[in-house]
Amino acid sequence: MLLFIAGDCLAHGRSAGGSDAGLDIPEISHGEMAVISDYRRGIIALASQAVDTNEPFRRILNYAEIQYSYCLWGRMPGSVTDEESPFNECAHAYLAATKAVLMAMRDMPREAQVAGEIISAVDADMVGRGLTLITCRFSGETFNTADIIKPRWSQVPLHFASMASLTALAALFGLGVFALRRFLRPKVQSSE
Repeated sequence: MLLFIAGDCLAHGRSAGGSDAGLDIPEISHGEMAVISDYRRGIIALASQAVDTNEPFRRILNYAEIQYSYCLWGRMPGSVTDEESPFNECAHAYLAATKAVLMAMRDMPREAQVAGEIISAVDADMVGRGLTLITCRFSGETFNTADIIKPRWSQVPLHFASMASLTALAALFGLGVFALRRFLRPKVQSSE
């Protein structure tokens, strides 16, 4: 029983046995997260089209995409804005990596202008929304490409928005399976 609990506890944070060969990713504040999440799609699209890249850039971009999928593609309510969300730390990880990718593109000849425009828009948006000084318990945390940050699944039942979303998703899936079975069931003809 103790081994199960210990293993479950390790699964809630950084991956166990991660390599020390990963690349460090600077922290991101809670306020930056809220704004970077709005620009994420454009940043990743620009980075994906970048031609003059290096291995560290590609590794951080890959990490951003992996973390995004671990965080259920940013679809959990409150994952970015609610510090108590079981998905908040993994959202910090993928958004910190997204920010690192954006900052690296400032030094790329073909992407520098667009990256600079996005950075200016992010800065203006943060100031306009009053988010420049907003922090949370994960704001000072740095990340590493060797460590995958997983959602804190054991806290989902304690977080109403996450529990409601996953319950609704499970109900929709169940209804879909039920409807598909009814649709595919052979029709029995009466003998009368």
